Amino acid sequence: MSAVQKLNEGRLAQVLVAPIVSEKGTMVAEKHNQVLFKVLRDATKPEIKAAVELMFKVEVESVQTVQHKGKVKRTGKSVGRRDHVKKAYVSLKAGQELNFAGEGA
Repeated sequence: MSAVQKLNEGRLAQVLVAPIVSEKGTMVAEKHNQVLFKVLRDATKPEIKAAVELMFKVEVESVQTVQHKGKVKRTGKSVGRRDHVKKAYVSLKAGQELNFAGEGA
């Protein structure tokens, strides 16, 4: 029984919130064969690994996570705060790659 089957597939579908497409993300992808994802704040590294392997059918070497604190921002008089974010740097095994564009694009 693989790690993907041990974890609840419904939960794994929610773990990955969105890919982070930014200048830094592109540099990391090219240099270290890593992909950045915005993930749920309570997601664990094994859950993230299993979710990426399930969704994209690739082999994951390792997962590193970063807790990013939300900034306090002003809009006129009112003061608000952006949400806290957890980022996951997912290292893919050699020869593996992820394509977000899909087949038709």
